[in-house]
Amino acid sequence: MTAIDDVLARNASFAAGFHDAERPARPARRLAIVACMDARLDTFRALGLAPGDAHVIRNAGGVVTEDVIRSLVISQRLLGTREIMLIHHTDCGMQTFSDDELKDAVETDTGLRPPFSFKPFADLEQDVRDSIAGIQASPFLPHRDRIRGFIYDCATGRLAEVDPA
Repeated sequence: MTAIDDVLARNASFAAGFHDAERPARPARRLAIVACMDARLDTFRALGLAPGDAHVIRNAGGVVTEDVIRSLVISQRLLGTREIMLIHHTDCGMQTFSDDELKDAVETDTGLRPPFSFKPFADLEQDVRDSIAGIQASPFLPHRDRIRGFIYDCATGRLAEVDPA
């Protein structure tokens, strides 16, 4: 059985007892979270959230990209979120390579050099600050006054707030 087959079987069990069909699309806490896609970070469990409480936007590193801004614009303008929480984490793989190293490897394998940046970073706290600044600088987001950034400690499960200054 493949991993996809396994999760499909689990979904069948989930769907058999599904009772959240009436939950609204608007997040109840009016919160959008931008987090790393790292499999060790269970965003809902770590924050005590239930389905329907928040939008969670995830990517490698939890970095603020054009697509993250696009999702936040939709989250705020169409679905009512007002606060943004950024979550990076300790022991992040985005700190283990350079953009050129990964581009070189992809080019060696495929013959094509990726035209985009993978956005690795060396300083975890500084990347959280840069992410906050990137969101604050977007003219497309109407609500930029309640943005806070955190680092999730993979060893303890605790969040530490990053001073944006």
